[in-house]
Amino acid sequence: MFSFLDFGVHGQVLLWMFTIAVILGVVTSRTNFCTMGAVSDWVNMGDTGRMRAWLFAIAIAILGVTALEATSLATLRGNTIPPYRTENFAWLRYIAGGLIFGIGMTLGSGCGTKTLLRIGGGNLKSIFVAAAIATVVYFMFTTRLFEISVMSWVGPTVVSLSQYGLAGQGIDDFLARFADINATTARLLAGAGIGAALLWFVLKSTDFSGNRGNILGGAVVGLAVVAGWYVTAGPLGVAWVEEAMMDGEPNRAAIQSFTFISPIGETGRYLLDPTNLGMIRVGVVTVFGVVLGSFLYALFSRSFRFEWFNSPGDFIQHIGGGLLMGYGGFVAMGCTIGQGVSGVSTLALGSFLALGGMIAGSALSMKIQFALMD
Repeated sequence: MFSFLDFGVHGQVLLWMFTIAVILGVVTSRTNFCTMGAVSDWVNMGDTGRMRAWLFAIAIAILGVTALEATSLATLRGNTIPPYRTENFAWLRYIAGGLIFGIGMTLGSGCGTKTLLRIGGGNLKSIFVAAAIATVVYFMFTTRLFEISVMSWVGPTVVSLSQYGLAGQGIDDFLARFADINATTARLLAGAGIGAALLWFVLKSTDFSGNRGNILGGAVVGLAVVAGWYVTAGPLGVAWVEEAMMDGEPNRAAIQSFTFISPIGETGRYLLDPTNLGMIRVGVVTVFGVVLGSFLYALFSRSFRFEWFNSPGDFIQHIGGGLLMGYGGFVAMGCTIGQGVSGVSTLALGSFLALGGMIAGSALSMKIQFALMD
């Protein structure tokens, strides 16, 4: 059984991912990097600063992954968690899951990442939101809920891209197939082109470039995602997966970067049996790392504050938001970081669809909320 205290290959992977997560928690708290806040600023005030910070993170992640693969420092072509580049293109799953998640993060006052940051800052409401997310994920993993509530309508819509001569759903796969160029060149062209275009779009606006917090937040989120890919897909990651397979314990030892919905569920399962050190996996240490980073920032900045529900309605809204985030995030196979940055960095078409669904779901929810207030 793997042990967190055994600093072999497994322990090294966990320690690196935990350390990166702590830094992520500190910086995103310091810079107020928030994906729901980005949508809110854009929809309600026309301020695109935080939205561009999000896009800046995506651009850095895309360019970083492109560089890792172009230099053979890491390859994401193997089985990733989740399977971003899979040839099974579940287009409806990405869109519907994204929409549901976007609604949930609006009702729950933030995405999965923001929920963890709020917990570290003393927000007791977010503990209930995280518990709601974890409950849904737990039942998705351990019962027939996923089969009944997801596969019953997703299954018939899945398109096998291999029948069209495509190796996967990456934009580079489409480029290689229809432009008739080799996969390596297609990957480099697609990654560099999309990353550069995003950088140009982001940097031309003073809403972004005039705010050091936006620059720092976006840069650190993007670099954290790249670092996560390198840790689990680079030389250390290859050794980690091989060792897990040889020991007969491959569960969750796979190429992955930052995502927070399934990991919140994994963390909930671990907390039910905290003596079972085999449950401490990458997802669990990244959840703890982000919470710790946020707590450290709140402590040293003297911003730590306990916050409770304002009313029974506030409680119901946040629990509902957590349940929707858990369900939508599981259906979409990720959150605004998991699909919106980590997934998009692989140029997987499904990740772009999920990201669009999340933005649309959140924006629509905000418009309805404001309409009801009037």
